[in-house]
Amino acid sequence: MAEERSESRLDGVERHEVVVVGGGAAGLSGALALARARRSVLVIDEGRPRNAPADGVHGYLGLEGTPPAELLARGRAEATGYGARFTEGRVVSAERGPDGFRLGLADGSAVLADRLLVATGLVDELPEIPGLAERFGRDVLHCPYCHGWEVRDRSVGVLATGANAEHLALLWRQWSGDVTLFAHTAPELDDEQRERLAARGVTVVTGRVAGLRVDDDRLAGVELADGRTVPVAVVAVGTFLAARSDLLAALGLAPVPQEMAGQVIGSRVPADPTGATEVPGVWVAGNVTQLAEQVIGAAAAGLRAGAAINADLVAEDTRRAVATARAAREVLA
Repeated sequence: MAEERSESRLDGVERHEVVVVGGGAAGLSGALALARARRSVLVIDEGRPRNAPADGVHGYLGLEGTPPAELLARGRAEATGYGARFTEGRVVSAERGPDGFRLGLADGSAVLADRLLVATGLVDELPEIPGLAERFGRDVLHCPYCHGWEVRDRSVGVLATGANAEHLALLWRQWSGDVTLFAHTAPELDDEQRERLAARGVTVVTGRVAGLRVDDDRLAGVELADGRTVPVAVVAVGTFLAARSDLLAALGLAPVPQEMAGQVIGSRVPADPTGATEVPGVWVAGNVTQLAEQVIGAAAAGLRAGAAINADLVAEDTRRAVATARAAREVLA
């Protein structure tokens, strides 16, 4: 028979084989894999999913359009059914010692773990323009693959702040024939870029963006600093993708820049294809390490990390069993 889960207590502190920090798609998928492998698993979730404002999750085969909260509720129920445990809270400290990893929570409690899976995701840092944050996820959007179909054929204003202005505008052009690129603080477009944009029917508007025009709680246009207002129904913006990495930094894992099309788009925590980091015993999965990962990709990454963690624990269990067997033979010799 398989061994019982090794959930225990040390000096009154609850201990698990694996603690998963973050209860999104990546964390839940990892917890599910580990619970099905008969590991003791605790998921600590702060309850701040990145996609909370979205109406549905898209591109997830078989679950297309599922509301984000419903997808997470299903995942929690599935993992719970195999024995995973959940607690709501925020991890505020982490340290590695001889007894594994000790995590301190904001409520003053602590837990111990033999292994960590960190799936804390990222934060979208928006340009400092009035109105963007309030409408983010509604008619201020960041990902055409997540939201493009839902706003197809509507007038789209692409707000550019960096060197990938042309790329963003041409990408959104796939979903709408009415695209306006607001150059804002992006570098000056060269003649070839302007030619490509013109050939695709993308209008370029220069000048700094001052804010949004909203009528009856609906986006009506983009207001420029010179007083002009350009009508649009949707604003697409490239956000800076900042990994939620404070917990990992406390363990010695510093985030590094990630580039796309020659521009830094955010910060990520590096890991190998299984999610293993440079710190033994710590894995990462989802947007904390892959900034452009979609929900379905984050779930797959969590599964890979969960399987890798279980394999690592199997190897450790085997080493201990061999040591015990050898010690027993020496006693009998």
